[in-house]
Amino acid sequence: MGVVAQQSFKNLLTTYLGFGIGAINTLVLYVNFFSKEYYGLVGFMLSAATIAMPIMAFGVHNTLVKFYSGYKGREQDEFLTLMLFMPLAVIIPGGLLSVFLYDHLLDFLASENDIVRPYAFLIFIIAFAMAYFEIFYAWSKVQLKSVLGNFMNEVFHRLGVMVLLILFSFKLLDTAQFIFALGGIYLLRMLIMMVYAFKLRKPVFVFGLPKKVIPIIKYSALIIVAGSIAVMILEIDMFMIGKMVPIENVAYYSVAIYIAAVIAVPARAMHQITYPLTAEYLNLRKFDELRKLYKKSSLTLFIIAGLIFILIICNIKQLYLLIDPAYSTGLEVVILISMAKLLDNLMGNNNAILYNSDYYRLVLVLGVVLVVIAIVLNTIFIPLLGINGAAIATFIASVGYCLAKIVVVKSKFKMQPFTKKSAVVGLILALFLAIFYFWEMPFSPLFAIAAKSVLIGLLYILIVYKINISEEINSTIDQVLKIRKSRSN
Repeated sequence: MGVVAQQSFKNLLTTYLGFGIGAINTLVLYVNFFSKEYYGLVGFMLSAATIAMPIMAFGVHNTLVKFYSGYKGREQDEFLTLMLFMPLAVIIPGGLLSVFLYDHLLDFLASENDIVRPYAFLIFIIAFAMAYFEIFYAWSKVQLKSVLGNFMNEVFHRLGVMVLLILFSFKLLDTAQFIFALGGIYLLRMLIMMVYAFKLRKPVFVFGLPKKVIPIIKYSALIIVAGSIAVMILEIDMFMIGKMVPIENVAYYSVAIYIAAVIAVPARAMHQITYPLTAEYLNLRKFDELRKLYKKSSLTLFIIAGLIFILIICNIKQLYLLIDPAYSTGLEVVILISMAKLLDNLMGNNNAILYNSDYYRLVLVLGVVLVVIAIVLNTIFIPLLGINGAAIATFIASVGYCLAKIVVVKSKFKMQPFTKKSAVVGLILALFLAIFYFWEMPFSPLFAIAAKSVLIGLLYILIVYKINISEEINSTIDQVLKIRKSRSN
């Protein structure tokens, strides 16, 4: 896992830098300078665009990774040309249809909140930019170059939003200008990623149909469903909150979701490089290597994400004391979504195995069922419990979807990600929760968070290291200690 460890570590640093910037945006700048209504509007627009993105991308960002290694020479150029232009088969007719049905779409999107109407068209633009960004990102991934793409994916747009929020705080931008500029940031990110991807491998436009074109189209069409399922499970709650209750609730939910989403960072960072490796192992039928990667990625992610989970849950009450008290209604949301994110890390590279195999159709059927369940549960719980109801619905759908995918991999590949060491990590997490969740330090919230986090972090790392749960993590710690020791000498 040398390549995996090296690029995953770089991606992890980049991703956390992005989340750090995003935390400042979400927990400080938006909360203090944006009204709750317009903050909710931004969250609603981005959720709607994210839901539309897999359809616009036509599954190409996954198809490119799966089939790229199976082509050589001219056929590879034909394949890449097809990947660049295939999404237009959805985007162009979809755009024309949206123009004709624009008034009806407006009525649907703004059914409970008229504030959406002036900016609804930006949803299409942002979704387009997101879709082609993912395609150019996949173009660079198959060259095993994911670090810059990860920076653009995690840092660039958040840094751009921070600049816009600072300009807004100094009244150099009004609300409308901010929202339009937000769409511009996503377009700029797409263009920069395109330039980088084409620099790694210059496109040679060869218009023709590569071999296996029928499997490619079938896979892409089904990946649209798969991608839509994954996105809808994550985003449908925020979208439905914006449609069913006052839009400021989207702001409260956005803050809670962002806090919990930090747990997803290790998986996102590692998946940038394990995804193409998994595709290669499957294409070459290297199942022993795949089995090792499955278990190692699961254990490593569980250990890292587990620490983040403990830090969040044990500090969440103090954290909300630092934010506008109105946002503390999302505390239960943080706990539920954090548990779902932790399970997602425990799955390791499960998604990559399924989406690059011949069994992804089974997951699609399960996913469709779970999305329907999520929509039904949101429809029931949001009017009754508000954002907590949305969190319950999302938790049930997410956990159900994760368990279903684990069962499919187990039944079809005779492999599963868990080991005895996974149980040991689970016991350590339960112990830390029992000790630190109810322990309130008699300090100011900021100092209490810092002190408790340092204590938890040091104890957790020490226990994991001494027990030698993960060779990869121990090796990384040894390298860090060796570097520090050599510098001190």
